[in-house]
Amino acid sequence: MTINLSVRALRAFVVLADCRHFTRAAERCHLSQPAFSQLIRRLEEAVDARLLVRSTRHVALTPEGALFADAARRIVADAEAAIANLRDHAAGRKGRVAIAALPSIAADWLPGLLAQFRTRHPGVTIELFDALSDRCLALVREGRADFALAAPGVNLVEFDTRPIYTDRYYLVCRRDHPLARRRSVRLHELAGCALINLSRSSSVRQHLEPLLRDVPHSSTGLEVEQLPTLAALVASGLGVSLVPELTLFHFRRPELATVLVEAAGLERPIFVVRNKGQSLSAAAAAMLEMIQARAVAKRRDGEGRARRSRRARGS
Repeated sequence: MTINLSVRALRAFVVLADCRHFTRAAERCHLSQPAFSQLIRRLEEAVDARLLVRSTRHVALTPEGALFADAARRIVADAEAAIANLRDHAAGRKGRVAIAALPSIAADWLPGLLAQFRTRHPGVTIELFDALSDRCLALVREGRADFALAAPGVNLVEFDTRPIYTDRYYLVCRRDHPLARRRSVRLHELAGCALINLSRSSSVRQHLEPLLRDVPHSSTGLEVEQLPTLAALVASGLGVSLVPELTLFHFRRPELATVLVEAAGLERPIFVVRNKGQSLSAAAAAMLEMIQARAVAKRRDGEGRARRSRRARGS
């Protein structure tokens, strides 16, 4: 048998059980006495038991009423706690945000943003996975990450994707390299350069390989996964490399130079990647909003630098 009990009716009964007076209980529940009495009567009908003994001045609980009052208190307390918890999550005061991001983004964009977010939402737990694109996508697919900040790849078709930023490429070389003093270089000008490559599993390598097929460069045979290793190899004069702008902080060394590479198609889009049809929690949506604002600001900074560079070349 289905019993239809509302939390409102249970709360009214608990108040009545505490104060044992219909008028005072109705006032506490902000109801008229007739409406309050009707609510209690419907509750008794629903449970098919007499819960109260009424008199003109006094209200007493029956044994069944006393038994039911304890259960009603627990139900009301649980419901109020659940509603309060839900409201905290909906308002972003509680919750969890899990982000999967390329290591370059995790190290450059996110630390400051995470600190700001924690200040605004101290009750929200933050989880960060820094991984290459394929692993980022796997974390989203498995539901372990709310969204990912990843580069393009063949596996993106199964996801909901939105471009958030466009990453330009730079030549990294020693300061004594013939191209080091240039403001920018064309892709064909890398002919004859000895390249140090990132690993084949990296989105950077996968993006660059088709674009470099027609450039007669030589390979050093060196392939690395970690950008600090790449910086050290270039600094030692073992070759040059092409890296996205977001990674340039790894190459801020006095012996290294970075030069913008200008070529059609030589830009790496960064996407926000989510599972299709899945909505974000309030906390995750707030985090994504901050990331998007950061991407807009960074894009404007990059456009400003590009305009200044064009003016400088024209002078």
